[in-house]
Amino acid sequence: MTYRLIRPLLFGLDAESAHGLSLATLRAMPIAGSPASDPILSSTLGGLHFPSPLGLAPGYDKNAEIFAKAYGLGFGFVEIGTVTPRPQSGNPRPRLFRLVEDRAVINRMGFNNEGMEAAAVRIAAVRHDRRFGPLGINIGANKDSEDRTADYVTAMQRLAPLADYVTVNISSPNTPGLRALQDKAALDDLLLRVRAAAPDGPPLFLKVAPDLEPADIDDISAVASERGIDALIVSNTTITRPPLKSRHAGEAGGLSGAPLKALAQQRLIDFRKATAGKVPLIGVGGITSAEDAYARIRAGASLVQLYSALVYEGPFLAQRINSGLATLLKRDGFDNIAQAIGVDVD
Repeated sequence: MTYRLIRPLLFGLDAESAHGLSLATLRAMPIAGSPASDPILSSTLGGLHFPSPLGLAPGYDKNAEIFAKAYGLGFGFVEIGTVTPRPQSGNPRPRLFRLVEDRAVINRMGFNNEGMEAAAVRIAAVRHDRRFGPLGINIGANKDSEDRTADYVTAMQRLAPLADYVTVNISSPNTPGLRALQDKAALDDLLLRVRAAAPDGPPLFLKVAPDLEPADIDDISAVASERGIDALIVSNTTITRPPLKSRHAGEAGGLSGAPLKALAQQRLIDFRKATAGKVPLIGVGGITSAEDAYARIRAGASLVQLYSALVYEGPFLAQRINSGLATLLKRDGFDNIAQAIGVDVD
C-alpha cells in the first residue's frame, strides 16, 4: 500500500535518478539480516545454503553499496555487479527506461561501475557479518579492453576470495562484441582460464543470453558441463522485441520485465533438457509473483532471481513471493523445494 502511494513520485523522476534514490534510501537503513523464511524454501547449491530460493539479480547494486541491506527485504541471496576490473562510466544518459504500460525496463547501461577495487573494499568491510545469505559477485570485461578474457581472469583473482559464488557475465547486449564469448571455442577458453585463476575458489556460475539458437544452447551446455560450471543463470535481458505498448519500445538495449517471461521460461526448459538436469539452473527474467517463481522452479530452476519487478511492485515483493511460494509447495504436497525442481519437464 505504501509503495503504491509513493510510486507516482518516483515515476516523476527519470528511471536512473529514481534508482539512485532507492539506493540512497537503503544506504540509510540499518543492516537487519535475512528475515526468517519457511524451512520448506531452504536448499543447497554448490555447497552453499540458501534460506530462500529468491535472489536479487545483479544490476541493482552494481558497486556493492547496499547488498548487506537487501537481505532484510526478504532475499535469500544477493548478486552484485556487474563489476569490471577498471572503473567505467558506461553509455551516455539517458540509458535506462521504464516501459510502464508493459511493466518492463530497457537498459543500455554498459557495465557502468566503480571497478573491482571499490567493490572489494565495500564487501570486505561487512563480509564478516554472517546474518545474511550467500553473496554472488557478477564479473565482466571493460568495454575498451584489448583482451576481455584477461579481464575476467583479473576480476576473478581479486574478487573470488570475497564471494560465496562468482558469475561470469558474457551475455549483456550493451558491451559490443561481448556475447561472442558465448561461442563454443571462446567460451571453453574463457572458463578454463577463469577457473584456473582461482582453482580453490568459490562456485562458478555462468550467465547466458535468452537470444540463442538450439545449437548455441547445446554448445554452451556441453562446455559448462565439461568445465564443471556449478550453475547456469538463464537468462540475461533480450535484444528481441515482442509487441510493446510503451513509447520507449524502440529504445536500444536489453529488455527485461514482464515481456521477457515467456522467452526466459522457454530458455530455462531448453537448458534443462540440453543439460539433462545435470547442471543446476537459476531462472531469471520476467518473474513478478510467487506463481512465476514456482513455474520457473517446476521447469528446472534450483533458484530464481528478479530485479525489474521491484520497479513496479516495490521493495516488499520478495517477502510476498517467499510466502506465496511456500504456500504453493505445500498445496502440491512437497516437503522441500528441491522436490519440485524440474517436475514439469523431466
